[in-house]
Amino acid sequence: MCPIWPLHLIVLYVLALCPLWVICQNVPRLTAVFSPPSIIVKMEEYKYVDVSIEGSGLELNDAFKISSQNEQLAWAEWNSSNLYEKHDSTWKGKIRVNGNFIGRTNLVLEVKRDADTFSVTNGTVPVVITRVERVIDTIFTTSVAVFIALIFINFGCAMHWPTVRDVIKRPIGPAIGMVGQFLFMPLSSFGLGYVIFPNSPAMRLGMFFTGVAPGGGASNVWTFILGGNLNLSLAMTTISTICSFGFMPAWLFSLGQVVFHNAKIVVPYARIAYFVVGLVVPLGIGLSMQKLTPKFAGFMVRILKGFSTTLLLFIIIFAIVTNLYIFQLFTWEIVVAGMGMPWLGYCFGYLAARLMRQPHEDALAISIETGIQNTGIAIFLLRYALGQPEADLTTVVPVSAAIMTPFPMIAIFIYQKIKACAGVLSTDKSTRKLSKKPTPPLQRRQSRESPSSQPLMHSEQNSIV
Repeated sequence: MCPIWPLHLIVLYVLALCPLWVICQNVPRLTAVFSPPSIIVKMEEYKYVDVSIEGSGLELNDAFKISSQNEQLAWAEWNSSNLYEKHDSTWKGKIRVNGNFIGRTNLVLEVKRDADTFSVTNGTVPVVITRVERVIDTIFTTSVAVFIALIFINFGCAMHWPTVRDVIKRPIGPAIGMVGQFLFMPLSSFGLGYVIFPNSPAMRLGMFFTGVAPGGGASNVWTFILGGNLNLSLAMTTISTICSFGFMPAWLFSLGQVVFHNAKIVVPYARIAYFVVGLVVPLGIGLSMQKLTPKFAGFMVRILKGFSTTLLLFIIIFAIVTNLYIFQLFTWEIVVAGMGMPWLGYCFGYLAARLMRQPHEDALAISIETGIQNTGIAIFLLRYALGQPEADLTTVVPVSAAIMTPFPMIAIFIYQKIKACAGVLSTDKSTRKLSKKPTPPLQRRQSRESPSSQPLMHSEQNSIV
């Protein structure tokens, strides 16, 4: 037995730990302080951040490394030297943070010594990247508002007030639309939100806000273009928008709180009121023009279809061009969410109307009115309820719905045009066949005799008399 047992075990243990102790003495023990402690930067812009590092264990020519956890959102670079060049207890530097795309990420500060990298206490700083408010966005919004006002004046010129009055007296169509708009759409958007975005309450809220919004003004345009009942569509849009003053608060403060507990939910009464005024006043102007300037009102009705088609193309193309950035947020879930709400609304509205024995033109108007939502109100709700950048990130849901909404309507429009062209071609062919068909001899003889038959009859009668 060893005479110094068990002291030799302690000696061996100390000898094994000494190198580790020496290594630990060389590890820097540093604490970072960022000013400001969190960073908010706009897309395609940059901000400067001061950083102060205190502690011990630094060696000359140690390098400070700054990196982003997601460089697609933001990246950082030193705006000063990042080397530890003189012995000092405090090191100061400046970082330039560049915003790439809306979202959240973190910048991480580390110390690099040869091939080794050491962490820094409090070396992480949060970065929020938000969207820049551009002039082109204001131009787009203003121009769309002006064009929509003009087209509703056209609708007023084309509106047949006795028909609208009959619709209000027997509101079967508006009642079906109300069930679809304020019962089916909110509940379906609530359910689809949990299926498509099970782990994202903010995205579920974006989907739910889109579902509880009233009908959109484009529903009247599409109803007219596709040959639906325009008078019923205009009556339903007006009734739906007015009723949203009561139905939207009921859904927002019930299921809305279930979807997202921390959201600051508010009902945009002012925005809805503006939409009602923007709907009723142009319609009133158009109705007045029917009585005061009937010829000009007739001209407005004649150009209505072409003007409506041009307006829709303008909105679709301009909206895509001005919001190209948002397509980077598109995933298969976003696309499915954008298709699900309006397309289910179309199907429900049409089937419900046909089950209630409504004619095709009325069923088409009810279907379109149910499926098309006022995504502008949904976007407003999201921007008030959520902070940035979540408000802009969740805006992709109503934007996706707005993009996917016209596709069934475009398909129906193309089908109608093809069917109409096929009908014209078949009529032309049948006409040509009839013209080429040989005439029987008896018919040819009768046709030759027919010009003189009446005079002959007339002459014979005269001779008898």
